[in-house]
Amino acid sequence: MCQIILTSFCPFISSHLSGKLSVDENVQTYRDLEEKYSSFFGPESGGHWKPKDCLPQSKVAIIVPYRDRDVHLRLFLNHMHEFLRKQLIEYAIYIIEEVPMIPFNRAILMNIGYKEAIKDNDWDCFVFHDVDLVPEDDRNLYHCPYYPRHMSSNVNTFGYVLPYKEILGGVTAISKEHFEKVNGFSNSYFGWGGEDDDFAERVLLHNLKIIRYPDYISRYFMLAHKKDVPSKQRFNLLESAKKRFKTDGLNSLQYRIESKVYQRLFSWILVSFDYPIKID
Repeated sequence: MCQIILTSFCPFISSHLSGKLSVDENVQTYRDLEEKYSSFFGPESGGHWKPKDCLPQSKVAIIVPYRDRDVHLRLFLNHMHEFLRKQLIEYAIYIIEEVPMIPFNRAILMNIGYKEAIKDNDWDCFVFHDVDLVPEDDRNLYHCPYYPRHMSSNVNTFGYVLPYKEILGGVTAISKEHFEKVNGFSNSYFGWGGEDDDFAERVLLHNLKIIRYPDYISRYFMLAHKKDVPSKQRFNLLESAKKRFKTDGLNSLQYRIESKVYQRLFSWILVSFDYPIKID
């Protein structure tokens, strides 16, 4: 049997892009979603897809920190697989969930997602992605430029206005080289808030710019949810962010894999880790 060897690269800007997108808020079952995408993903593909007719120019791991957002996850998967395939990139979606009874630590989950993803593939680009945000324009390319890119700079709940210049939360794209260079995210932020501003500090300390798409492209729709109570400890942690980045991050990450399952539409990883007894 003759094997076909692809020699041509996929276009950097796909001809399948249409621009502004609508967001389907009709919640489907996982079975319906798997049937919908059965021709693109195998039963245990882990949400890993790449074009068949050309060589993708980007290999992107989508890292999603997760807890108790089942409806959001189903809406996210339905939107994102359609969105990402049109861009003709190689990608996989990783859902990183922490065990119950531990205060939520979004940053640790993203660090763990990175560590586990690089065991699967030689990803060159990482998009750290909140599960309640979906892009509203497919010209928002999920590639990694030279500098880290704040993808979700114009969110509907903020009136499609950038809240402040140094924000780097929601959805962020960064190369493997630069993520290693800044030592990933801090592992210290238990509870809601602060970890994104800490990460922005790390990026800027390494003379890396934060870049963004034009506001008409970087529009995101935030799925409705109850806001978490902010953690008071984030202020003290942010004050010491510049001192901690060398020792608090990827190089100090400790965790345990409780379960790892490659499902059809995503790779699901359940993790646990130690945490301080006193958390405000």
